[in-house]
Amino acid sequence: MKFLVKCFSISLTLIIILLVVFTFPACAQEQEEEIKVFVDGLPVSTDVQPVIRGGRTLVPFRTIAEALNIKVNWDSAAQTVEATCGENLVRLQIDNKNAWRNGETVPLDVPPVIIAGRTLIPLRFFSEAFNYEVLWDAATYRVDIISCLKEMNVIGFYALGDSKTSSWTNLFRKAYPETDTGNTDVVDELALGWYSLDERGNLLTWSETGWQRPSGWENVLRAADEYSLKTEMTVHATDRFGILSSLLADIVASTRLIEALVEEAALYGGVNLNFEEFGYVGSSDEFSSDLINKRQLLNEFVRRLSSELKIAGKSLTLTIHPPNSVYRGYDYGVLGKIADRIIIMAYDYGPKPEPLTLVAQAAEMAGEVVPPHKLVLGICAPYETEKSIAEKVGTARRFNLQGVALWRLGLVTQEMWQSLRENIR
Repeated sequence: MKFLVKCFSISLTLIIILLVVFTFPACAQEQEEEIKVFVDGLPVSTDVQPVIRGGRTLVPFRTIAEALNIKVNWDSAAQTVEATCGENLVRLQIDNKNAWRNGETVPLDVPPVIIAGRTLIPLRFFSEAFNYEVLWDAATYRVDIISCLKEMNVIGFYALGDSKTSSWTNLFRKAYPETDTGNTDVVDELALGWYSLDERGNLLTWSETGWQRPSGWENVLRAADEYSLKTEMTVHATDRFGILSSLLADIVASTRLIEALVEEAALYGGVNLNFEEFGYVGSSDEFSSDLINKRQLLNEFVRRLSSELKIAGKSLTLTIHPPNSVYRGYDYGVLGKIADRIIIMAYDYGPKPEPLTLVAQAAEMAGEVVPPHKLVLGICAPYETEKSIAEKVGTARRFNLQGVALWRLGLVTQEMWQSLRENIR
């Protein structure tokens, strides 16, 4: 099932973007405080402050449009602004109390205006014309805009768990080996965390870190097929003791691993490499020769593996630390060209829930060098709440990412599932 942002209409998102201006019934008097605008929980900085005119809130349209990834057109000669959302076309003109939606006239309480060279438009018009969800808090002078419908992919990491955090039970809502639809309506794919490796290039179905393939794993694959869930075999390894560095520098060992991965991948739709703690730099932003060498080794390994998997008709996903972490061994620009997608592990920043600003920064940095449709936002469920997990999904929407990945099934509470469903059609 596709992960969709809760919204009454797809057009709404394009519009809201364009529309940046927001008209809310507020007090008729001049505002005493600065109006703050948030899109999907993230603050939007504007060079011109929103204003209240005639009891309506007007917002700088271009800034909000950019935050919503909506393109806008400004005709300086006619002093009109247009926003296109799907099949809907919205047009407003400066100082004109009539707007147009798909050619039909829509009266406005307050017309768009130009302040300090920026166009401000009434937000109420967009919420009414496109059913966009816009919230106004008169006590705090805060505007919250909830972005619109967007297809998203949801990946669930499936690991062993225990009697209280079983991935099987959390997914199917039944004790193993019974199944039911359960939460499969939310999840599209399973990242099966059953493998590890050693420095000699041996593919392991167990590891000291707890990753191992369970008995009865064939039943998991059968159930995934029954509920139309795609699968990838996930291989977890860290460079904490130099295992990855040693493996990647050894052509014989790395070749052995590639051959083993391709052979085992025949059971799945593809391979997910979860290579962690690679290229630690601490607080330094400098790239040492050692770090550059590590990046080149990883790039080359991924290139060789990707080539072999493509021949076998299998996909390749990378689950790696975000570009704003202390681990800089991941060349996102190069890896993004080679792999089919990258799951950004946007967590372990310290505070819990994970700071939305740092998560957004990770998504933005990754999106600057990797096409957003190849990026997935990793969410660590035990670090989040039902409210914060919805905000993380909103961040993925805001940056046009392919979707989200949940670490892990078994740790997603029923409140979180419900929160996710509220953003899913």
